[in-house]
Amino acid sequence: MNEQIRLAVNHFENLLRQQLERVSRLEETSQPIDYATLSPLVIGVIGGDGIGPLLVKQTRRLLDFLLQDELDEGSVLIRNIDGLTLARRQKLGQAVPQDTLEAIKDCHVLLKGPTETPKGGSLESANVTLRRELDLYANVRPVSLPQEGIDWTFFRENTEGEYVLGSSGLEIDGKLAMDFKVTTDAGTRRIARAALEFARKNGKTKLAIVTKANIMKKTDGKFSRLVHEEAAAYPEIEADDWYIDIMTANLLNPAIRDSFQVFVLPNLYGDILTDEAAQLQGGVGTAGSANLGDRYAMFEAIHGSAPRMIEEGLADYCNPSSLFRAAWMMLVHLGKQGAADRLGRALEICLESEKRLVVTGDRQGARCDQFTDYVLETLQQL
Repeated sequence: MNEQIRLAVNHFENLLRQQLERVSRLEETSQPIDYATLSPLVIGVIGGDGIGPLLVKQTRRLLDFLLQDELDEGSVLIRNIDGLTLARRQKLGQAVPQDTLEAIKDCHVLLKGPTETPKGGSLESANVTLRRELDLYANVRPVSLPQEGIDWTFFRENTEGEYVLGSSGLEIDGKLAMDFKVTTDAGTRRIARAALEFARKNGKTKLAIVTKANIMKKTDGKFSRLVHEEAAAYPEIEADDWYIDIMTANLLNPAIRDSFQVFVLPNLYGDILTDEAAQLQGGVGTAGSANLGDRYAMFEAIHGSAPRMIEEGLADYCNPSSLFRAAWMMLVHLGKQGAADRLGRALEICLESEKRLVVTGDRQGARCDQFTDYVLETLQQL
């Protein structure tokens, strides 16, 4: 037992040193990229696993249409990136194969299909690895239900919390297992500033800080305190604390939920709460997600690769709305406002006001390609 304790202490010391090195890198300031200065602007497209390649194929049809002029003149390039499949990752024993990572880093932004992460074992999530390698610290997820007065934007810290060391825990056989949660000053301050800047620029006046600081006193307590310190520079924004358990209930409460605007929260809580919010919007198949850093950005659906749909032969009936919304977020981020406005209007017509075709995820509804045809027809009329 003493030997196991010694090995565990050494393991923890190595993790601690690695994280302190990461903090030192975080404290180095970097300037956000100016996409307007890039020529060509390179968009990487990654299929992923399960239904991912199908979703990406259909979303690519929209991008090819919306960016046709830029693609023809060469000011925008869309580049397919292969090799980020579960089978290849398992074969190589790498969460993101090195050659694939290098190809990704040659792009400016990514549109990515869902990737599968096996339960157990030591293979880390590809998403977690990409967020760390590209320093995509802000996961931004909007949810809108106009008919109920709901317009939420979630800022989930994307590189810390329980996920940063999710495959680096320790275990003493037959006795216990431990995983680790990491909260840094630099990481918390920058996600707080991202949420506050968004609120200011978009005329929002309320920020909900979601933690479990009454229990996780060191990590969540630090997160709450540092967000409040940053919020002091934004006097027009009211920053309030909420515990994650009651917030999950509040999102279901019609008497209060329309009063929330912008949320900032640690990694795991953000993962869970945004799935609940997306379900209220119409399901996780309807929600897009942006992963933003100063140098790179990645846009994706918030759901997984849907292996059950593959097993049941229903892949063709998957809902592409999530990745369509992610593509809209990408266009906004890149400053392609005209294309973004057209896509946003088309999605509003096809998903809300007209709804001539509905994807249900089974054979009773429209196929993925049929719904894409519907969106393209709508775009051509705008």
